Amino acid sequence: MRARKRLVIGALGALAGAMILTGCGEEGSSGTEAPAADASGAGCAPAAGSKLVVLEDDKKLQNTDNVVPAISAKASTPEILAALNKVSGALDTTKLIALNKAVDLDRKTPKVAAEEFVQANSLTYGLPKGQGGKVIIGAANFSENQTLAELYRIVLTAAGYQATVQQIGNRELYEPALEKGEIQVVPEYAATLADFLNAKVNGASAAAISSPDLDKTMSGLKEVGQKVGITFGRPSAAQDQNAFAVTQEFADKYGVKTLSDLAEKCSGSATVMGGPPECPQRPKCQKGLEDTYAFKAGSFSSLDAGGPQTKNALTTGAISVGLVFSSDGALAAG
Repeated sequence: MRARKRLVIGALGALAGAMILTGCGEEGSSGTEAPAADASGAGCAPAAGSKLVVLEDDKKLQNTDNVVPAISAKASTPEILAALNKVSGALDTTKLIALNKAVDLDRKTPKVAAEEFVQANSLTYGLPKGQGGKVIIGAANFSENQTLAELYRIVLTAAGYQATVQQIGNRELYEPALEKGEIQVVPEYAATLADFLNAKVNGASAAAISSPDLDKTMSGLKEVGQKVGITFGRPSAAQDQNAFAVTQEFADKYGVKTLSDLAEKCSGSATVMGGPPECPQRPKCQKGLEDTYAFKAGSFSSLDAGGPQTKNALTTGAISVGLVFSSDGALAAG
């Protein structure tokens, strides 16, 4: 499973959340479960279709997990920042979806997808030259992060550095290496890293510092980052966070574009919600929809976290709405 499953947990703290996820039931268990709360009304039955669309989170349930360069304070220079910030300036969620499609669906390597993106967006032109030296870019163990690391490698090379990508694994492994300066740069996600570092600095029970407001998230992230020797470049507009998708056919049939529309028009017995087993209890999944939008599903189907089971259940008409990730390549237009 991709490391992005982190956001299903909500603000429980990264380490504690990982333990909770391990203890949850097995993904893909068959059948549906009745919701905890009563779902009155007819609801909206699933509608099969080939195209998935994300419903707008108009009340800002999710936090701001924007892609942001994390840099060891020991290695940060104005030239490194300028190169990484140029990547951030070119990235938005639509472009990140297209990059993920190129790798996950079109089967290009992260290196090739990154090279094509850099060329199409002229990211190596006009970069100030640094003093050179080795820069190791750490990458997490899923393809999106590896592609982002390759983008960083290309622009840092153009800025005069001997840049290489090293796939390390999960945050618990690469973050200490970044603190120590053993690696110099990592593509990160603002809200998740903010809460991870906050738990590390202030304790697992510390109140979350991530927010639906990007400025507030970055302010908290910079504060805890300073305490562990990590600084940050400019956050991009690209977000990889929990999202809720329906088929285009479902959206057209019931006239839903936002999560508020879903709650107003589709709360009821015919509506089937799909996601990972822990979704009904998680503040950024079904429980969050209930608390923030007063959405009531008629039943819940235990599947995976934004993976092939959930997407297949949507397209085949087994569920009405499902948890996905906002930068999934399957959401690419066309």
